[in-house]
Amino acid sequence: MTQTVLVTGAAAGLGNVIATHLLEQGFQVVLTDVDVNRAREAADRLDDGQGKVLALGLDICQPQDFARALEATIERFGSLEVLVNNAALTLATPVMDIPVEEFDRVIATNLRGTFVGCQTMGRYFATKGYGRIVNLASLAGQNGGTASGAHYAASKGGILTLTKVFARELSQSGVTVNAIAPGPLDLPMVHALVPEEKMAGLLQMIPVGQLGEAEFVAQAVALLASEQASFVTGATWDINGGLFMR
Repeated sequence: MTQTVLVTGAAAGLGNVIATHLLEQGFQVVLTDVDVNRAREAADRLDDGQGKVLALGLDICQPQDFARALEATIERFGSLEVLVNNAALTLATPVMDIPVEEFDRVIATNLRGTFVGCQTMGRYFATKGYGRIVNLASLAGQNGGTASGAHYAASKGGILTLTKVFARELSQSGVTVNAIAPGPLDLPMVHALVPEEKMAGLLQMIPVGQLGEAEFVAQAVALLASEQASFVTGATWDINGGLFMR
Protein backbone atom coordinates (compact mmCIF):
# COMPACT_ATOMS: atom_id res chain seq x y z
CA MET A 1 0.00 0.00 0.00
CA THR A 2 1.30 3.44 -0.93
CA GLN A 3 0.92 5.56 2.18
CA THR A 4 0.23 9.27 2.25
CA VAL A 5 1.82 11.31 5.03
CA LEU A 6 1.10 14.85 6.19
CA VAL A 7 4.06 16.61 7.81
CA THR A 8 3.54 19.87 9.69
CA GLY A 9 6.19 22.58 9.69
CA ALA A 10 7.82 20.93 6.68
CA ALA A 11 9.00 23.94 4.70
CA ALA A 12 12.40 23.95 6.41
CA GLY A 13 14.47 22.41 9.17
CA LEU A 14 13.76 18.97 10.60
CA GLY A 15 10.29 18.86 9.07
CA ASN A 16 11.74 19.31 5.60
CA VAL A 17 14.34 16.60 6.20
CA ILE A 18 11.56 14.25 7.34
CA ALA A 19 9.36 15.07 4.35
CA THR A 20 12.27 14.57 1.96
CA HIS A 21 13.17 11.19 3.44
CA LEU A 22 9.59 9.94 3.44
CA LEU A 23 9.22 10.92 -0.21
CA GLU A 24 12.39 8.98 -1.00
CA GLN A 25 10.91 5.99 0.84
CA GLY A 26 7.88 5.96 -1.45
CA PHE A 27 5.36 7.94 0.58
CA GLN A 28 3.07 10.50 -0.98
CA VAL A 29 3.83 13.67 0.97
CA VAL A 30 1.59 16.54 2.05
CA LEU A 31 4.06 19.25 2.95
CA THR A 32 2.46 21.87 5.19
CA ASP A 33 3.58 25.09 6.80
CA VAL A 34 1.93 28.13 8.36
CA ASP A 35 3.43 30.08 5.45
CA VAL A 36 1.85 28.58 2.33
CA ASN A 37 4.37 30.26 0.02
CA ARG A 38 7.28 28.64 1.85
CA ALA A 39 5.43 25.31 1.67
CA ARG A 40 4.98 25.67 -2.10
CA GLU A 41 8.62 26.62 -2.61
CA ALA A 42 9.74 23.59 -0.60
CA ALA A 43 7.34 21.33 -2.51
CA ASP A 44 8.67 22.64 -5.83
CA ARG A 45 12.19 21.69 -4.75
CA LEU A 46 11.07 18.15 -3.88
CA ASP A 47 8.64 17.47 -6.71
CA ASP A 48 10.15 15.18 -9.33
CA GLY A 49 7.23 15.49 -11.70
CA GLN A 50 5.41 12.39 -10.43
CA GLY A 51 2.77 14.37 -8.54
CA LYS A 52 3.59 12.82 -5.16
CA VAL A 53 3.95 16.13 -3.27
CA LEU A 54 1.14 18.46 -2.20
CA ALA A 55 1.84 21.82 -0.54
CA LEU A 56 -0.69 23.31 1.87
CA GLY A 57 -0.86 26.21 4.29
CA LEU A 58 -1.64 24.97 7.79
CA ASP A 59 -1.83 26.81 11.11
CA ILE A 60 -1.59 23.93 13.58
CA CYS A 61 -3.44 25.90 16.28
CA GLN A 62 -6.63 25.91 14.21
CA PRO A 63 -8.83 22.77 14.01
CA GLN A 64 -10.42 24.06 10.81
CA ASP A 65 -7.00 24.19 9.16
CA PHE A 66 -6.40 20.53 9.90
CA ALA A 67 -9.91 19.71 8.64
CA ARG A 68 -9.26 21.59 5.40
CA ALA A 69 -5.87 19.93 5.00
CA LEU A 70 -7.45 16.50 5.45
CA GLU A 71 -10.11 17.30 2.88
CA ALA A 72 -7.53 18.55 0.37
CA THR A 73 -5.35 15.49 0.96
CA ILE A 74 -8.21 13.08 0.35
CA GLU A 75 -9.20 15.00 -2.77
CA ARG A 76 -5.64 14.74 -4.14
CA PHE A 77 -4.48 11.31 -2.98
CA GLY A 78 -7.67 9.52 -1.95
CA SER A 79 -6.70 8.94 1.68
CA LEU A 80 -4.29 9.80 4.49
CA GLU A 81 -2.45 7.19 6.53
CA VAL A 82 0.22 9.06 8.50
CA LEU A 83 0.48 12.31 10.45
CA VAL A 84 3.82 13.72 11.58
CA ASN A 85 3.32 16.51 14.14
CA ASN A 86 6.60 18.37 13.73
CA ALA A 87 5.75 22.09 13.68
CA ALA A 88 6.83 23.98 16.79
CA LEU A 89 7.77 27.40 18.07
CA THR A 90 11.22 27.34 19.66
CA LEU A 91 12.15 30.24 21.93
CA ALA A 92 14.92 30.48 24.51
CA THR A 93 13.82 33.36 26.73
CA PRO A 94 15.14 32.89 30.31
CA VAL A 95 12.37 31.53 32.54
CA MET A 96 12.17 34.57 34.82
CA ASP A 97 11.83 36.87 31.81
CA ILE A 98 9.11 35.03 29.87
CA PRO A 99 6.01 37.22 29.49
CA VAL A 100 2.74 35.37 30.07
CA GLU A 101 1.69 36.13 26.51
CA GLU A 102 4.84 34.49 25.14
CA PHE A 103 4.32 31.46 27.36
CA ASP A 104 0.75 31.09 26.09
CA ARG A 105 1.88 31.45 22.48
CA VAL A 106 4.46 28.69 22.74
CA ILE A 107 2.09 26.34 24.57
CA ALA A 108 -0.72 27.08 22.10
CA THR A 109 1.53 26.39 19.14
CA ASN A 110 3.41 23.33 20.34
CA LEU A 111 1.04 21.55 22.73
CA ARG A 112 -2.33 22.66 21.41
CA GLY A 113 -1.11 22.16 17.83
CA THR A 114 -0.14 18.56 18.57
CA PHE A 115 -3.42 17.95 20.39
CA VAL A 116 -5.50 19.32 17.50
CA GLY A 117 -3.55 17.28 14.97
CA CYS A 118 -3.87 14.05 16.96
CA GLN A 119 -7.57 14.61 17.58
CA THR A 120 -8.55 15.63 14.05
CA MET A 121 -6.54 13.03 12.16
CA GLY A 122 -7.00 10.44 14.89
CA ARG A 123 -10.76 10.55 14.37
CA TYR A 124 -10.29 10.04 10.64
CA PHE A 125 -7.79 7.21 11.08
CA ALA A 126 -10.14 5.48 13.53
CA THR A 127 -12.95 5.46 10.94
CA LYS A 128 -10.54 3.86 8.45
CA GLY A 129 -9.27 1.29 10.96
CA TYR A 130 -5.65 2.24 10.30
CA GLY A 131 -3.28 5.12 10.97
CA ARG A 132 0.13 6.19 12.21
CA ILE A 133 0.79 9.34 14.24
CA VAL A 134 4.34 10.40 15.06
CA ASN A 135 4.81 13.37 17.39
CA LEU A 136 8.09 15.24 17.57
CA ALA A 137 8.80 15.80 21.24
CA SER A 138 12.23 16.77 22.57
CA LEU A 139 14.91 15.96 25.11
CA ALA A 140 13.88 19.31 26.65
CA GLY A 141 10.57 17.76 27.67
CA GLN A 142 12.46 15.08 29.62
CA ASN A 143 15.27 16.99 31.31
CA GLY A 144 13.78 20.50 31.48
CA GLY A 145 15.89 21.82 28.63
CA THR A 146 19.31 23.41 28.49
CA ALA A 147 19.45 25.85 25.58
CA SER A 148 15.67 26.07 25.07
CA GLY A 149 13.11 28.04 27.05
CA ALA A 150 10.95 26.76 29.90
CA HIS A 151 7.78 27.17 27.83
CA TYR A 152 9.27 25.09 25.02
CA ALA A 153 10.37 22.38 27.48
CA ALA A 154 6.95 22.35 29.17
CA SER A 155 5.15 22.04 25.84
CA LYS A 156 7.34 19.13 24.78
CA GLY A 157 6.80 17.41 28.11
CA GLY A 158 3.07 17.75 27.50
CA ILE A 159 3.47 16.17 24.07
CA LEU A 160 4.97 13.09 25.70
CA THR A 161 1.84 12.76 27.85
CA LEU A 162 -0.56 13.45 24.97
CA THR A 163 1.19 10.72 22.99
CA LYS A 164 0.31 8.18 25.68
CA VAL A 165 -3.28 9.42 26.01
CA PHE A 166 -4.00 9.24 22.28
CA ALA A 167 -2.17 5.92 21.96
CA ARG A 168 -4.46 4.40 24.55
CA GLU A 169 -7.59 5.98 23.06
CA LEU A 170 -6.87 4.84 19.51
CA SER A 171 -5.20 1.50 20.20
CA GLN A 172 -8.34 -0.55 19.41
CA SER A 173 -8.81 1.24 16.07
CA GLY A 174 -5.65 0.14 14.30
CA VAL A 175 -3.98 3.49 15.01
CA THR A 176 -0.58 3.84 16.66
CA VAL A 177 0.66 7.04 18.29
CA ASN A 178 4.32 7.45 19.16
CA ALA A 179 6.83 10.19 19.89
CA ILE A 180 10.45 10.83 19.07
CA ALA A 181 12.48 12.96 21.49
CA PRO A 182 15.62 14.27 19.79
CA GLY A 183 18.45 15.97 21.56
CA PRO A 184 20.42 18.78 19.88
CA LEU A 185 20.68 18.15 16.14
CA ASP A 186 23.02 19.59 13.54
CA LEU A 187 20.41 21.99 12.21
CA PRO A 188 20.33 25.78 11.70
CA MET A 189 17.83 26.16 14.58
CA VAL A 190 20.25 24.61 17.07
CA HIS A 191 23.15 26.72 15.83
CA ALA A 192 20.93 29.80 16.16
CA LEU A 193 20.12 28.92 19.78
CA VAL A 194 23.71 28.01 20.69
CA PRO A 195 26.30 30.63 19.68
CA GLU A 196 29.51 29.29 18.16
CA GLU A 197 31.50 30.24 21.24
CA LYS A 198 29.25 28.03 23.38
CA MET A 199 29.08 25.06 21.01
CA ALA A 200 32.22 23.40 22.40
CA GLY A 201 30.70 23.46 25.88
CA LEU A 202 27.49 21.87 24.60
CA LEU A 203 29.39 19.11 22.84
CA GLN A 204 31.29 18.38 26.06
CA MET A 205 27.95 17.80 27.80
CA ILE A 206 26.87 15.19 25.23
CA PRO A 207 28.30 11.76 26.11
CA VAL A 208 28.96 10.85 22.45
CA GLY A 209 30.53 14.28 21.85
CA GLN A 210 28.60 15.32 18.76
CA LEU A 211 25.32 16.74 17.51
CA GLY A 212 22.68 14.38 16.20
CA GLU A 213 21.85 13.87 12.52
CA ALA A 214 18.43 15.01 11.35
CA GLU A 215 18.44 12.31 8.66
CA PHE A 216 18.57 9.60 11.34
CA VAL A 217 15.54 11.13 13.07
CA ALA A 218 13.77 11.03 9.69
CA GLN A 219 14.63 7.35 9.39
CA ALA A 220 13.09 6.71 12.80
CA VAL A 221 9.94 8.56 11.73
CA ALA A 222 9.72 6.38 8.62
CA LEU A 223 10.01 3.23 10.73
CA LEU A 224 7.22 4.31 13.09
CA ALA A 225 5.13 5.33 10.07
CA SER A 226 5.45 1.94 8.42
CA GLU A 227 2.75 -0.71 8.27
CA GLN A 228 5.08 -3.02 10.21
CA ALA A 229 5.04 -0.70 13.26
CA SER A 230 1.74 -2.07 14.61
CA PHE A 231 3.28 -3.31 17.89
CA VAL A 232 4.73 0.06 18.91
CA THR A 233 2.38 2.59 20.45
CA GLY A 234 2.55 5.07 23.31
CA ALA A 235 6.34 4.93 23.09
CA THR A 236 8.97 7.65 23.05
CA TRP A 237 12.14 6.93 21.14
CA ASP A 238 15.14 8.81 22.54
CA ILE A 239 17.74 10.10 20.08
CA ASN A 240 19.96 12.28 22.24
CA GLY A 241 23.56 11.10 22.25
CA GLY A 242 23.24 9.81 25.82
CA LEU A 243 22.14 13.11 27.38
CA PHE A 244 19.09 11.39 28.88
CA MET A 245 19.25 7.71 29.78
CA ARG A 246 16.55 5.51 31.28
